[in-house]
Amino acid sequence: MEGFILAAGLGTRLRPLTDDRPKALVEVGGMTLLERTIRRMEDAGIRHIVINVHHFADKVIGFVREGRWQATIDISDEREMLLDTGGGLKKASTLFSGKENILIHNVDILSDIDLREVEGFHKEKGNLVTLCVSKRNTKRYLAFDKDGQLAGRAEEGLAFSGISVVSPELFALLPEADHPYPIIDEYIKISACRPPALHGRIGAFVHPAEHWLDVGKPETLEIARQWTLSSNR
Repeated sequence: MEGFILAAGLGTRLRPLTDDRPKALVEVGGMTLLERTIRRMEDAGIRHIVINVHHFADKVIGFVREGRWQATIDISDEREMLLDTGGGLKKASTLFSGKENILIHNVDILSDIDLREVEGFHKEKGNLVTLCVSKRNTKRYLAFDKDGQLAGRAEEGLAFSGISVVSPELFALLPEADHPYPIIDEYIKISACRPPALHGRIGAFVHPAEHWLDVGKPETLEIARQWTLSSNR
């Protein structure tokens, strides 16, 4: 399995902390969010990681170059245009081997989800995409049918956790990276094809909500610090 860290965001919810640094380099418990994500991937056996950059890109690149990592790390440069999650993944696609599944992880997510287990589930189900989801409050719910296939957005359902595993076959189904677009919208379009085998299953890996935290806003930073004192997240 290879890894893709989404680290290009502007980090507006974390201002003023992100006035002079990217969200990826905000520290929690003495370690940057980026390092925590890289280490989590390395602990899951990932030895090739791609990181996308835009906001304070030079600082992220410098941090990566100065670090001592088990994994080889490549940079997908979005300084000319911030491409959102879908465009960012498509642009980065040429940096992957095309032979292994890819774990996609938002840089501002902390969790103790077993990343190896997610890939095992992905393989077992024969999914094209496996979305980590949980039952929690959100403004953007996703619905899944009785077979666990993504069925679209809903007023009630499951919340996407910013962690997923995709098969390399996905890349051919995505629009070109010449404009920004969200990846979830593309997943919904793909899942609308019937039978699912035509393009591939987009399924749900359901995890407990308490095993997950979005650190993208100031009010969760202190909670995150407490987490890091009491766990290996």
